[in-house]
Amino acid sequence: MAIPPPLRIKRVYAPPAESDGSRILVDRLWPRGLGRDTAALTSWCKSIAPSTELRRWFSHDPQRWAEFNSRYREELDSNPVAVGDLATLLHQGTATLLYAARDEQHNHAIVLADYMAKHR
Repeated sequence: MAIPPPLRIKRVYAPPAESDGSRILVDRLWPRGLGRDTAALTSWCKSIAPSTELRRWFSHDPQRWAEFNSRYREELDSNPVAVGDLATLLHQGTATLLYAARDEQHNHAIVLADYMAKHR
């Protein structure tokens, strides 16, 4: 069995690095104040992001983290096309999932990276 290429996560506002590999934005909304050239994206996977309803409910409240994690995984389970599209991108080599949230400990990219690692 082949080992999948490395998968990283980082804020989209952090400077691009060669070690990022493919830079994949996984937010539904474009990050505020960020130019498209500055983002240096390989791809923007809007449909893999949490639903607007779930994102608003979570509101980056750490006390809702466990429930958010569970609900987002359910959304991913019911979205095989977006998961498959992202999996295809991830199989092409090193990739970095980019997110805009300020909270580096409680954001959907953490859940998504773990989910994809288990479903690759």
